[in-house]
Amino acid sequence: MIQQWSDTKDEKKLTISLVIPAYNEEQYIWQCLEYVLKNADGYIDEIIVIDNASTDNTKKIAETYPGVRVITENNKWLTFARQRWYLESKWDILAFVDADTHMPKWWAKLIKHYFESNNKIWFLSGPYNYYDLNRYKLGNRLYRRILGYPSYLIFWYLWVGGNFAIKRTVLEKINWFDTKILFYGEDTDIARRASKCCKAKFSLRLVMYTSARRFAWQGVIRTTYIYLINFISQAIFGKSVVKKYKDFR
Repeated sequence: MIQQWSDTKDEKKLTISLVIPAYNEEQYIWQCLEYVLKNADGYIDEIIVIDNASTDNTKKIAETYPGVRVITENNKWLTFARQRWYLESKWDILAFVDADTHMPKWWAKLIKHYFESNNKIWFLSGPYNYYDLNRYKLGNRLYRRILGYPSYLIFWYLWVGGNFAIKRTVLEKINWFDTKILFYGEDTDIARRASKCCKAKFSLRLVMYTSARRFAWQGVIRTTYIYLINFISQAIFGKSVVKKYKDFR
């Protein structure tokens, strides 16, 4: 167990970088950026899109938005995109959303509030709401309250990959992202390692709206099972059960 530690920076002057990893997201990236630019003003200091070896018009679309930096990472897979962001970003808090998300108006403000009002919080996450999965809304709410939040209370961390923020100093202390993990379990891997040296918070208030396209592609039951089994495996054994990931874009 790594000894608990603290930062000496003035918590009232924290700055936030936002990253959006994107692989072949031409159908979604423009909506994502519209929501970000509309709702992050005054709270986010830097917006970066990591074009993760896309073969469509993702990069061209993202480059049309003023104030958005677009960086190409030719090593495909999510952990490479996240790692590249570390090399390119410069602010205190690193916040992550996916390219198919619709950022709510309170999201950036709430992140700023949590970190500035409690200097014991070092990384922060919250649940998803699926804006295109109306018939499963009740199931989603039950899942995060019966399985999601209790998991946080058991392990004292829970990290949703497209809805989280973390202090740069924490990632530097744990040597950043494990690029050997292609996809499944990468978020839990970071949360597990970070929780050994700092406090995590999973807030049911910090909701991010996202697409349910992965459910549509491989089914709700199978998708839920894959994510759940990899969370348990990472949390208990420190490794993912499912090693391979098949793209559906």
